[in-house]
Amino acid sequence: MNGKLTHLDDRGAARMVDVSEKAVTERIAIAEATIALSREAFDAIISGTRTKGDVQAAARIAGIMAAKKTAELIPLCHPVALTHASVEIEPDDRHHAIRIVATIKTAGQTGVEMEALTAAGIAALTIYDMTKAVDKGSIIENVRLLSKSGGKSGPYRATGTQTSKAVLGAGGAKSLAKPAILMGETSLPVQNSSASARGDASAQRHAFRTFMTSRRLRATQWAKEANVPVAQIYAFLTGKSRSMPADVAEKLARVVPARVEDMFR
Repeated sequence: MNGKLTHLDDRGAARMVDVSEKAVTERIAIAEATIALSREAFDAIISGTRTKGDVQAAARIAGIMAAKKTAELIPLCHPVALTHASVEIEPDDRHHAIRIVATIKTAGQTGVEMEALTAAGIAALTIYDMTKAVDKGSIIENVRLLSKSGGKSGPYRATGTQTSKAVLGAGGAKSLAKPAILMGETSLPVQNSSASARGDASAQRHAFRTFMTSRRLRATQWAKEANVPVAQIYAFLTGKSRSMPADVAEKLARVVPARVEDMFR
């Protein structure tokens, strides 16, 4: 980090950075956004009852389209030929929130951080648009770059998790949106329901969050590679199920690879 704003010239005028001398490398950027919703709005998304159609599918397509149009939206961005664009939607039933993760790739002379951030942000805005009839108090927050690779500056990875600063809508009885959990803040209940076991469960949840975050694991992709139903993972992540079948845990651990016990301690 040299502290210099590269989009300003020596006179302080805005400019598009000259990348003609940069090497062509594979560049990958991953960004996230979170939208916290009321219980009613969240349930409408999950059940697919919104009259505008499948909210999650619309958000994915909107994010991908936005990534391709980033140079038209942000004045000093370079037009980039994308080689890959994906948007994953991760519901969090416990907190009535949706986490959006956008992954963008290219082979070129400039990075795709802005494309990833734009994709995540527009996907969140699409969810807001499609649920605002139910609740206008939804909160979009924590739009941030998670990681990037390629280019002269080398790799970057966000450290830790940010603290949610969103608060409930002031004075609006209808606004029920709650602050969303951030990257890796998942819940993994265990089988024993005694008071002592609940304390152990808390420690295991924390360990599982750390495991997922450190390995950049996303529920949909992880389940696909392990050949297990993603619904089983979401059941644990949202607290609907209190135990994980041993065979599911073994398959998930095998993909990483790791020992089963390493995921929970």
